[in-house]
Amino acid sequence: MENDYITSVKKQFAYYKSLGEKTFEQLTDEQLSWQYNPESNSIAMIVNHLSGNMISRWTDIFTTDGEKPTRNRDAEFATGTPTREVILDAWNQGWKCLFDTLDALTINDLERIIYIRNQGHTVMEAINRQLAHYPYHVGQIVFLGKMLCNENWHSLSIPRGQSENYNADKFAQEKRKVHFTDEK
Repeated sequence: MENDYITSVKKQFAYYKSLGEKTFEQLTDEQLSWQYNPESNSIAMIVNHLSGNMISRWTDIFTTDGEKPTRNRDAEFATGTPTREVILDAWNQGWKCLFDTLDALTINDLERIIYIRNQGHTVMEAINRQLAHYPYHVGQIVFLGKMLCNENWHSLSIPRGQSENYNADKFAQEKRKVHFTDEK
């Protein structure tokens, strides 16, 4: 019972990770690097940013600042056409770092102070900060994917015009505790 918070945030992060991956599956290699204009980010750029942030924030959280001197945030947004393999490798490295750290935490760690750009946060506050940040960017990835696929997009939630059927199905089931991976 005492690790409910950690279990819950891991499920939430896993859900948003899966949304990104379900988007990648629908896109061509070229679409992963597409930019609406020079001032907008491609999916590849967003992935680089997420990965850079995750690795910086979650590596050695109790001994180093969350903004590592080795991180080059500006380079995360450099234009280019990396391969799907390079993009997915960055994606997986970032998420692995996050999940490895979350897996190692105990309930007693949640009130410990860690630093991000020299500003103190409890571990729980730092997790909550990233639980807002990462889904924000995953939402951008999904939005870009939906625009790029247009009528070929396979909905990651309740498809248009299907809310009534979806709700009828849910209300026909027994009440149960929801798991984030189950719910749209």
